[in-house]
Amino acid sequence: MYKIGEFIYPWGSGHYSRMMRLNCVLADHIKEDFEIHYASKDHVYKKLKEKFPNNRKQIHEILMPTPIDGKFGPSISLSMINLLLPISQNPPLVKQIASYLRQERKLYDTEKFDLVINDGDMGSNILAKNRNIPSLFITNQFMPKLYKSRSYFYPALNFIAKQIAKASKILVADSPPPYTLCEYNLNFTKEVKSKVKYVGHFISSKEIYKKSSSDLEKLIQNSEFGYWMRTGNKSTNDGTGQRYEDVFHDEQMKNEKRIVSHARNNSSIDSVIGKDGKKYLVSDALEKKIDWIQIDIGFLSEQEKETVLNLCKYSVVNGSHTVMGEILGGKSKPVIGIPIYDEHTNNIKWAEEKNLGVLAIKPKQVIKAISKIKDNYNKFEENLIEFSKNFTPNGAENSARISAETLEEKR
Repeated sequence: MYKIGEFIYPWGSGHYSRMMRLNCVLADHIKEDFEIHYASKDHVYKKLKEKFPNNRKQIHEILMPTPIDGKFGPSISLSMINLLLPISQNPPLVKQIASYLRQERKLYDTEKFDLVINDGDMGSNILAKNRNIPSLFITNQFMPKLYKSRSYFYPALNFIAKQIAKASKILVADSPPPYTLCEYNLNFTKEVKSKVKYVGHFISSKEIYKKSSSDLEKLIQNSEFGYWMRTGNKSTNDGTGQRYEDVFHDEQMKNEKRIVSHARNNSSIDSVIGKDGKKYLVSDALEKKIDWIQIDIGFLSEQEKETVLNLCKYSVVNGSHTVMGEILGGKSKPVIGIPIYDEHTNNIKWAEEKNLGVLAIKPKQVIKAISKIKDNYNKFEENLIEFSKNFTPNGAENSARISAETLEEKR
């Protein structure tokens, strides 16, 4: 029986969602029996235990180093201080790295993996190479383009790129050029290009079983609205939400309908704000036929998310690669991007250059972006249709096939 190690970086939720979609199709390609061991920490570790309650012995808590949370995404200053000093119960980074590599080394030596698949975890590449174990590194970043204010990060990016390059194969979760959404976050060196495979976006292929429409779905029928998505870990989610609120308070937004998805499994968030300024439950707003202006939802069901994306005029995002792929390629809807990190800025700038969306940072820029999309909607639609034709959605299936081929090669 094959043993496969999956090392999932716990910053954000994109790494986890990609690996779970990969797992759904691995058995379609690997014909022999196999056992998967998972490694991560924090919210990803918790999700893994909830998803696989009968496989607890195969779920390992590895304290992978992550940035220090700030008010709006990671705190650069605190993360820099944490290199040598403890911050917010986080030991100095140099100690964290040594400790986490020891943990992973112990797991490697105990389980004797036949293949490792790393999504965002670079340390596992090093261990795999040293043990002559084939490793696949799934990513949408290699050497991201930085802006002048962040140029001091280049030495760190060079170090990270060198660790990524130690993987046997680098699987880019995006369409092949010239339709690569994360193009400005890659910038591969000549030395690694032979290892690179553009496998496509990890879009869910799971067919949604259509149930009767929820109250939310009924409420938004025949309405023109924008879909405002809050995604990522807590600080990124909160930072995105604060930027959205700054926009909503502008006088020009008083008649602009919006649905805000908070990506938090908390039904107490669910509410409707009417144009009368009052707050309602979704069911009450539907029953009373409230003329709504804003709907806040903690967590959309798969069916509700599908309905919202199909009906919305545009989507507002922070520039997350997974989310942008789903919306631009999967739904052909224009995006307005309000970035948190340079990685987000790069994704949004690429989309803006292709007339698939608009980059906006300040509240007034967001409002102008809404007008720009509405005034030029036909042009955006034309470009989105062309992009969608060349969009590769089956990243999970292609990665599963490469995993099977890699195991065969190892025999």
